[in-house]
Amino acid sequence: MYKIRVILDTKEDVIRTLLVDDKKNLESLHLTIAKSFGFKGQEMASFFRTDEQWVQGEEIPLFNMAESGEGISMQTCILNSTLIEENSKLIYVYDFLNMWTFYVEVIQISSQEKEGLPQIILTVGEIPDEAPKKEFISENLEGNQDSDEIDDEYGDFDEYDFNEY
Repeated sequence: MYKIRVILDTKEDVIRTLLVDDKKNLESLHLTIAKSFGFKGQEMASFFRTDEQWVQGEEIPLFNMAESGEGISMQTCILNSTLIEENSKLIYVYDFLNMWTFYVEVIQISSQEKEGLPQIILTVGEIPDEAPKKEFISENLEGNQDSDEIDDEYGDFDEYDFNEY
């Protein structure tokens, strides 16, 4: 059995702590999270592997997206083999049109068997009416050229006549 804390990425604290069967798959966790925050669970969603600093890694989509049918999906990822130890983390994105983003962390692993799982054991805060706006801003990494430097080096691309080709 896992005790999992799920935090909505918003200014106000919106948290759910869940007890889930560690033998279930990520699809089951997806539905549990969605319902615990008041969603129906009918929108597309993905989990993302992450490190200790919540840096987003490999995507685990709701459905297998590979052409050969051998790709990773929520159905094929069992909790106890995906979230191996306490403090294991995932990022969960629900409803790609609204981008509800959640931080998921295993806070306790127990060998105890419990009936009636999944369960919500802690609820803090109310979900806002609208998803928080996401800003995707990249840092200007050292060594990158801005557009003025590129224009100086290669000439002004705006004056180039593409119709000649």
